[in-house]
Amino acid sequence: MEHEPSSVLEDFQKGSIDAFETLFRLHQRAVYGWILRIVRNPAAAEDVTVEAFWRIHRAHARFEPERGFEAWARRIATHAALDSLRTRRTEVELPAELPSSPKADPAVSAEIRLKTAQAFQRLPIKLRAAAILAVVEEQPHKDVAEALGISVAAVKLRVFRALRLLRKDLLRQGITP
Repeated sequence: MEHEPSSVLEDFQKGSIDAFETLFRLHQRAVYGWILRIVRNPAAAEDVTVEAFWRIHRAHARFEPERGFEAWARRIATHAALDSLRTRRTEVELPAELPSSPKADPAVSAEIRLKTAQAFQRLPIKLRAAAILAVVEEQPHKDVAEALGISVAAVKLRVFRALRLLRKDLLRQGITP
């Protein structure tokens, strides 16, 4: 990630459209990637990225240039992604060809993947976001904490709770994790 000159950050805080466009160009890819890790859907991630930058633009006056742009933008992007997950209808992708009869291993593993994905979708949003970022995407707890606006200890607790709930859900479905 490129570091912006402090003048660009100060100009952005003052409401400069040119400074905002510069920051947008520099950070768009990283913000999209971060959002994609949370929402797990490229089309939704594009929409949420637009929403996140709209929120960033509207919040320019609250930005503190000395603290840097990246973490601040990541926090706003995370909140936009979580809001999207709260309002988005859960969709499960069907395979291109549905098997006519269950087969031994491939069908069983496909069923397990589907049930695991569904169990993940049933997690509370805050737990799901922490688990996706920390476990699935293997992001450092520090980065997850920064993005969610919580402490590292809270991230660890949310991940622990998410995994415990997933394990219970899968056991109820007859799957031993």
